[in-house]
Amino acid sequence: MSEAQTSLIGALLTMLGPVSLALYTPAMPALTEAFGTTDAAIKMSLSLFFGGFAFAMLISGPLSDALGRRRAVIIFMAIYLIGALACALAPSVEYLLIGRLIQGIGASVGLTVGRAIVRDQFVGETAARIMNMIGIMLAVGPAIAPTIGGLILLVSGWYAIFFAMVAFGAVLLALVLLLMVETTVPDPKKAEPKALVDAYRTILADQRFLASSMVIAASVGTLYALSSILPFVLIKVAGLTPTQYGIGMLMQTGLYFSGSVVFRIVLRWFSSKSLVLAGLVFIGCGATAMAISTEVLPISYLSVMLPVGLFAFGIAFVLPYMTNAALLPFPDIAGSASAMMGFMQMGSGLLTGALAAALGSPVLALKIVVPVMGALAILSYLWLMFAERHVPDGVGGVPRGDDAEEPFRSAVEAAD
Repeated sequence: MSEAQTSLIGALLTMLGPVSLALYTPAMPALTEAFGTTDAAIKMSLSLFFGGFAFAMLISGPLSDALGRRRAVIIFMAIYLIGALACALAPSVEYLLIGRLIQGIGASVGLTVGRAIVRDQFVGETAARIMNMIGIMLAVGPAIAPTIGGLILLVSGWYAIFFAMVAFGAVLLALVLLLMVETTVPDPKKAEPKALVDAYRTILADQRFLASSMVIAASVGTLYALSSILPFVLIKVAGLTPTQYGIGMLMQTGLYFSGSVVFRIVLRWFSSKSLVLAGLVFIGCGATAMAISTEVLPISYLSVMLPVGLFAFGIAFVLPYMTNAALLPFPDIAGSASAMMGFMQMGSGLLTGALAAALGSPVLALKIVVPVMGALAILSYLWLMFAERHVPDGVGGVPRGDDAEEPFRSAVEAAD
């Protein structure tokens, strides 16, 4: 495929899961009323989507190696469309929950194959440019999805949001059928249980991978968990309409995007590793501000979203080096490492969202989740620093410490 085709398909595939997660969050209070159920039951639909997405990623990644990227995408996109249609036509909350689980399983192929097709075809400047576009879409897509969902609710009912997902999935599947060609040589042996177990055992035995992935899981997982908390806090407690909520989520988008732009500028003078510290400072400030504001201030849009915005700004500084640090030790099994990293990221959102639902009060969940996850991100980075000091330089051909970030820095500078 050409660079433009790969960028388009890779970005849309990568967006599929996060957008499907965030698009219907403005409708969650309306779903509670429509089905005559509890907030906890509707929040569980997010947890089931998380669960299906996270666990199926560990399967869809190896299957794309075994069956081929194109065939795996077609199979899992069909599963996604079945789940989305089931949600749109759901007569009860039980059918909605089943549909969301099926949707999550189908969407899992997007994150794994969306990155794999870039690795299959491109290196150097071209690969960096494509991955940069995919990264931006992965950040911006889920952030503007609540706005789109709110606008859909303004003119139609909750079911229209799921029909929008059906339309998005159908367009993506059509693009795959028309434009996507096979980018790897299928190898059924890569899906054998022993090969999978050996690869994941190697990955999970590496402290550098675990610590780096935990930083990502704690920071990005917080944003996923907030997607199940913020609708109830801002709509039911702060009094925003679903449309206002959707538009208001642009603060999170804008600050993350601003952080990404600032990061790319200052990377010319500072190492990506040193910028992680700046990002963690913003994450810590956002977490602390959330703990204080929810305790001493009335719940309002600004008292909630300003801390969330600080947190999101910091994430933009943390992700580049942490992603590189997690994958760098595994040049031969980078696909499996990427799948495990994504699993930990989504699993963090799943567990945190389930905890929020169990707490009952969305304000209490907000007060606990953001500070705790911010602290976990900082502690995980300290663990990474400890692990890097105790790994001999050049183990497995992998550099240690600041040297490990040079490939990333070079790629970014080349893309610019």
